[in-house]
Amino acid sequence: PAAADTAPLEDRIAALEAMVKTLQEQLKSQQALNADSLLRVEKQVESVKAETTEATEGFLVGETRFKVGGFVDLDVHVTDFSQDELASNSIGRDFYNPGLTPIGGNRGEEPSTDFTAQSSRLFLSANRDVAGQKSSALLEFDFLASAQGDERVTNSFAPRLRRAFLTHGNWLFGQEWSTFQNTSTIPESVSFLVATDGLVFVRQPQIRFTAGDWQFALENANATIGIGSMVRVEADDNVLPDLVARRNFTGEFGNVSVSGLVRQIKGEGRVSHNSTRTLSGDHFVFAASVAGAVNVTPSDRALFSVSYGKGLGRYVGLNAFNDAEAFNDPRSEIVRFKPVPILGVMAGWHRQLSPTSRLSAAYSYGEASYDNNLQVDPVVTATVQSLFGAVLWDIAPKVTTGFEVMLAHRELLQGEYGNMARMTYSVRYNF
Repeated sequence: PAAADTAPLEDRIAALEAMVKTLQEQLKSQQALNADSLLRVEKQVESVKAETTEATEGFLVGETRFKVGGFVDLDVHVTDFSQDELASNSIGRDFYNPGLTPIGGNRGEEPSTDFTAQSSRLFLSANRDVAGQKSSALLEFDFLASAQGDERVTNSFAPRLRRAFLTHGNWLFGQEWSTFQNTSTIPESVSFLVATDGLVFVRQPQIRFTAGDWQFALENANATIGIGSMVRVEADDNVLPDLVARRNFTGEFGNVSVSGLVRQIKGEGRVSHNSTRTLSGDHFVFAASVAGAVNVTPSDRALFSVSYGKGLGRYVGLNAFNDAEAFNDPRSEIVRFKPVPILGVMAGWHRQLSPTSRLSAAYSYGEASYDNNLQVDPVVTATVQSLFGAVLWDIAPKVTTGFEVMLAHRELLQGEYGNMARMTYSVRYNF
């Protein structure tokens, strides 16, 4: 009888528990819905902010919005080469070029100090809607690698074209970073450029089509061919442009790209105007690159790039290696050549120390594998590598300063090598 009396109560408790469980599930669903709604609202707000910023920056001329920007930069380099030194007008004095580290000559030269503002940059962009699609254009200049100007009186250096392209919808036409290169892997540095030994680094004219995560491009083709005795011939006899295909993977983790490159390396005609020797060769080569920037923690980001392929010389290491090397037979009037396999590796790390300071470091390595049957000139570059570390501070809005230390090593096929140590201080104002 007692058990019978409690049965209705137990049924009511079970019903109440079921009701509570249902309410909890509904509450969780509502919370998830609210979280999703909040996330969508936040994304919409950020999108509106970006559109508002873009719409209010610059100035209007008719229906086209123009924007002028860039930065003013002073770099101070103190450089010590283990062997010989570079001429004061060499680009290797203004920024690190792996193939220019001196080898041979006088040992024990004193360190040199250079002040330069040539990396200061200026750009002009324009954008408008055309037939319902966004169209834009960009012109960008700096003053590095200028054949004009000197350091004697006025330091008057000529502008240098960096980028010049237009976009319409999914298409890009003009000079831009190569589609084969993932620019997010370039380490932040105090000096203009670092860690290029094993890094893909090319800007060139191209036609690019982007479809979601896929990119396809026809890019300007050119090749450098070594023919012995430190002679490098620039061959531009190809019929086909360089062909690039790339797939991008992006998300909260960061980004990773996989790129493929097909090239024609062709050389025909006389080696030089005053030579009776002629180039003869036509090769199709393939190369691949995997690169990315991955978020490890909220404050840390890892950078990496691995590239390998034949005829990759001018795409890696600022052309420290030739795309092809000739059979070293000076008795023959016909100069035949073969593409050189190139390996490029770069690993970097970026850490945000505080809202206004950060640390950047990277190691980069490039290597050429020469065919022994080619009898390649032993003074060609076999490997280049460098290590750098930098600390940067934002000392005021849009003003950044920092210090950097870099060590570099270049070795020839015959075994000789040269080292470089460089310290850089920089101050930059972005506008």
